[in-house]
Formats: sequence, structure tokens, C-alpha cells
Amino acid sequence: MRVVAYTDSAGIGGAEISLGHLVATASPTIDLTVVGVSQTVVDAIADRRPQAARWVLPAGEVLAHWFRFQRLRPDIIHLNLCTPWAGAIGLAAAIATPGARVVRVDQLPLRTTDALHLWRTRALSLRVDAHVAVGEASARRMEDFYALGRRSVRSIPNGVPDEGGGTESAAESRPGTLVVGSVGRLDAMKAHDVLLRAMAQVDDVHLIILGDGAERQSLETLATDLGVRDRLELPGWVSNPRRYLPQFDAVALPSRSEGFPLAMVEAMLAARPVVATRVGSMPEAIIHGETGLLIEKDDVAGLANALRCLRDDRSLRLRLGRQARERAIAHYTVEAMMKGYEQLWSSLLMAPRAPRLRIPRPRD
Repeated sequence: MRVVAYTDSAGIGGAEISLGHLVATASPTIDLTVVGVSQTVVDAIADRRPQAARWVLPAGEVLAHWFRFQRLRPDIIHLNLCTPWAGAIGLAAAIATPGARVVRVDQLPLRTTDALHLWRTRALSLRVDAHVAVGEASARRMEDFYALGRRSVRSIPNGVPDEGGGTESAAESRPGTLVVGSVGRLDAMKAHDVLLRAMAQVDDVHLIILGDGAERQSLETLATDLGVRDRLELPGWVSNPRRYLPQFDAVALPSRSEGFPLAMVEAMLAARPVVATRVGSMPEAIIHGETGLLIEKDDVAGLANALRCLRDDRSLRLRLGRQARERAIAHYTVEAMMKGYEQLWSSLLMAPRAPRLRIPRPRD
């Protein structure tokens, strides 16, 4: 099986890390080529699989994409998209490539208000051989946002490698203090401002946010205004956030919008309880009171109560963390993710190729 793994991302984020996991874990019998528009991104992904070929194409040039796909003669073109309106050039070239089955993977179930982006996203989505989201809720949202028809988008959750877990955190040596970690770029979608406001209502909580972005200055200012700057650490971007997990008693992900974040699964595999919002597909992994705690989006009081609960009940933290690890091992490893994609790719090769020139009528 010849597979092209494609991304048009210009930087490394969760979507690209997930694609790197897939490239590294795919069966050695698969002839895999990494294609993209950024040398840095292509190298970071292809380096995970030393035998993988790699190609960097000029961004925005559909003919260059089409000629390269033609010459590679892939069975599968697997396009990994960080937003639903990304990858239009790659998708158009892939759909026009004779003999190739096209798989579209949306990492974030986002809606656009731009009419051109909306109709282009819909038209391209209806012409691929398989459309994948990273969770059931994310799949249903993509169907609704772009009028794709019910059950036209399937779910394959993101997975991460298991590096072991279950040890008590280094923070356990500080009785009465809850060390909370959060991982993600510093922008409004991640809602770190909600986390700071909740922390300000709960004594003896220390917060470490791993990531960088445009909101850094405003978060520092907010922390100062709330009187919690001395309880906040902002180390910036780190290449391996997982090595910080032993320092945390819990992980908080109060996102306003989300797909199926890798940080959530990494925390679960490390046996850390996660406090997450009921957005995207996070509630599919975080079962309230069993593998973590769920709150509503922008619910400062609810998040404060969750932090207070975890601070005051060490046995609850340990139970939630242990059960979170058990669930992640069962469902959210890279092996489980890769099995889902390899089964999908194989099934597409055995099925007739979908028509390209007409758009099929979406199912209700």
C-alpha cells in the first residue's frame, strides 16, 4: 500500500504531532511519503519514520501538487487538516489524482462565517472517499456545520504513545497545595483566562501553563490584577510537555472549542485527573466523576469548585487518575488510532472509487 500523508500547516501544533504519531506507527509494509508546504513541518513529521520519503511543494500551486501526486502514484492520499478550511489546494489535487483514494481528517470541528470558505469546504468534503473527525461529537458537528449529511463523517480518536504512568506527582510533597498544569497555545480559544479567574477563588492552587502565544501579555496582566501572579508559571513553549506531567496533581483544559486534544490523552496516560469543558469530543474520554471532572464552557465558578474538590481530596485525585489511565490504555493509544486508519485505508481500496465530477446527495 502506497500512502501519502499530507499537511499544509506552516507550524507544529497538535494536528501535526498527531500526524507524526501516525507516520511513526504505521505498519512497515506501508510505503509512506510525507508531503507538505513547509520544510520544517515535513522534516519534523518524516523524521519519525526514517525510511519515509518526503517532498516539500510550493504553497498555493495546485498544479505542482497534482504533478507530484501523479508521480507518487499513491493508493491513499491522507490529508491532515488543522482547520476545516485548510488544505484546499492539496484536497483539490488529491481528488483529481487518478486511482487515489482520498481521506480527509479534520482535527478541529470549527464553523466558518466566510461564505467562500464554507462552500469550498463543503464541496471538497463531499468529494472525498472518507471523511474523518477525531471523535463522535466532532464528527456530528462537522456534518452540521457544512451540511454534509448524517453519518457521512466517521470518528477515529487521536492516540498518543504510552510512556507509563501512575506514579504520584512531585507536588505530593507539598501537602495542602494543588499543582495544576495546562497545555496549549496561549489564545482565547484555550480559555486560560477562565482558569486564572477560577484559581483566584481557590487558595493553595499553583498553576503552570505550558505554551506560548498572543495572549501571554494579557494573561500576565490578568494574573497581576487578580493577585495570583506569584502562583502562576508560564515557561513558554516546551518541546516535550509530557516530562512536566509528574509535577502536576491535575490537568485543566477549560477550552471554549476543542476537538480531541493530545494533552488530554497524555495526562490520562500519566494517571493525572483532567478537568475539561463539555466541548468537542473531550466528554467522550473524560467521564465525569470516573476519569475526570467536566464543567461548562466559561464556567468560572464550576472550575473553581472542581479545583477545590481536587485540592481537598487526594484519594479522589488518585482514583480519577488511575481510571483515566485505564480508559486511555483501552481506547486512546497510537496503536488504537493506527489500527483504525489502516482498517479504513484497506476498506477503501476494496471498494469502488467514488465519483468525482458530481456531488452526491448528502444523507439525512
